[in-house]
Amino acid sequence: MESLITAAARALEAGDPLGALNRVALRIDAPSLALRGIAMAQLGDLPKAKALLRSAARAFGPREAVARARCVVAEAEIALVSRDLSWPVKTLTAARATLDKHGDLANAAHAGHIEARRLLLVGRLDEAESTLAELSPASLPPASQVVRELVIAGIAIRRVRTKDARAALDRAASAARQANIPALVAEVESANLVLDTPAARLITRGSEHPLLLGEVERLATSTALVVDTFHHAVRRQGRIVSLGTRPVLFALARLLAQAWPADVSRETLIAGAFRAKHADESHRARLRVEIGRLRTELKTLADISATKQGFVLAPRKTHDVIVLARPVEEKHAALLAFLSDGEPWSSSALALALGMSPRTVQRALEQLAGSGKVQSFGRGRARRWMTPPVPGFPTGLLLPGPLLKT
Repeated sequence: MESLITAAARALEAGDPLGALNRVALRIDAPSLALRGIAMAQLGDLPKAKALLRSAARAFGPREAVARARCVVAEAEIALVSRDLSWPVKTLTAARATLDKHGDLANAAHAGHIEARRLLLVGRLDEAESTLAELSPASLPPASQVVRELVIAGIAIRRVRTKDARAALDRAASAARQANIPALVAEVESANLVLDTPAARLITRGSEHPLLLGEVERLATSTALVVDTFHHAVRRQGRIVSLGTRPVLFALARLLAQAWPADVSRETLIAGAFRAKHADESHRARLRVEIGRLRTELKTLADISATKQGFVLAPRKTHDVIVLARPVEEKHAALLAFLSDGEPWSSSALALALGMSPRTVQRALEQLAGSGKVQSFGRGRARRWMTPPVPGFPTGLLLPGPLLKT
């Protein structure tokens, strides 16, 4: 009978869950329950997989700490795939320590990769990188090498380092071919699409065109004055003025930059920055105050001059002004970016990933659902939200990290 367990484990390692189930489907011993759980996870039945793995963990005896730890790691991966970000991370850390202590280095590394993938998902890039640094890639099997390289690529994409991302994805593709698991090959191919999908729009002199991530990266060394809608900042090379806490000032800066080198009428600025349908003298007075504040903020990068009709932006030390805009202009673009990965998310998981309050996320989801952009299923705590990928929008936030001064 142990030969069946070994054969089932090898089938799972080769990405053949049906072959594994053919060998252990009728068995209820602890190893068979664990293998059935992993097989069901590979087939996409995550609730059944979780129940089987928990049953297996209870069935293993007190001296089988390694086997129980492996079940915990498998359950942690299911939680990650199902976007259950509230799953206790300390439990995974303890399981990883157990596996490492007993010499199961491959599964300990796998647990570390799950930790890193979760940290990447919620935007904690430094911690994800630190977790990877603790894991030696020397003795990893090809499947684990794929996961590692995908995490490295994800970190590089979030930091807008396309050269590093392509190198990691090339290594991931090579390892996926060695592993000969179709699902891994498909995952690498999907990740590669991010680099060839428009990540932003460039608006200048009244026209716009899409930008790939590599083109966005090259803007960091451009001499142009850039109004960056991802980070709500105005910058030129290493000089940055953040307007993230000044939405009115940023709205004015964007309107002026989009019209440059032409001026913008006072009525257009009032409507765009203050959302006022009809401008009166109080709006014009407020506009003068806000333009004065913006002029002070941008004094090292640009001047703002009054014209007969309104105001015009005059950049310093450059002859080019551009607006770096999101590929899709949507009030809840960050929320849609997470949902566009095609996985079902709970509102609490989205709140954790976005760093927002659960109620704020819930209100946003209800607005998106009202406009038909997202849909939900289930009730109460089991309620999940999802949407098909947005055309032309990368699956994942490409520019969520802090914009640091240099």
